[in-house]
Amino acid sequence: MSKDHEAELEAHQLALVRWQQQAMQDGDKVLIIFEGRDAAGKDSTIRVLTEHLSNRNTRVVALAKPSDRERSQWFFQRYAAHLPAAGETVVFNRSWYNRGGVERVMGFSTPEEQEVFLRDVPTFEAMLTESGIKLVKLWLDVSKDEQAKRLEERRTDPLKAMKSSPLDAAAQEKWDAYTAARDEMLRRTASPNAPWICVRSDHKKAAKLAILSYLVDILAPGKIARGIPEPDPDVLFPFEIACLTDGRLER
Repeated sequence: MSKDHEAELEAHQLALVRWQQQAMQDGDKVLIIFEGRDAAGKDSTIRVLTEHLSNRNTRVVALAKPSDRERSQWFFQRYAAHLPAAGETVVFNRSWYNRGGVERVMGFSTPEEQEVFLRDVPTFEAMLTESGIKLVKLWLDVSKDEQAKRLEERRTDPLKAMKSSPLDAAAQEKWDAYTAARDEMLRRTASPNAPWICVRSDHKKAAKLAILSYLVDILAPGKIARGIPEPDPDVLFPFEIACLTDGRLER
């Protein structure tokens, strides 16, 4: 890591610490959702984000596949149990959007269940924001070539063995199906109160700084955000329909 990048990263992390101190005092409820293609950099970005935040008031949620009992519940029920209380920040490393991505592509849910999900999720998220939760939804995008490189590193590096999954091969084999699922999911679940923020993550350092900049910008008071540059618009940008065809999102 270069000294310049290390200094930038530290400045962003310090701003986030100061923001969380204020958020805890004010009783803010913050929910940050990380979604994206496999190997897009979600895990490493979450580590950087949470590295210096309060252990007591910050939770990272990465749920395993649902049990038989959970499969019989209302779909959003097991996620609702992890929502933040006053003063808490919850980070979902994948979320209910599994139903719009891997479940659709791999056939883990029915077309009818997927349609109900896409219909219901804007209402569910409106309920969250109306209850006072600050909701941030991040989509990390990665090119097919860069994904292949990272997945191969997972497969061959013993230190990355815990990140490897039987579904890794499908990420490349079903690239086009994942693209179609992403496009419909973003299009149908972006709303004014719960927009999607897209991040081009082929360059991990730039992506991490852009995400931290964005979080400081939208969550922290001006006195804390002042001095932190706005995220690079070539790296991070709000979703709009044009993104699906103008080259900003990988095809």
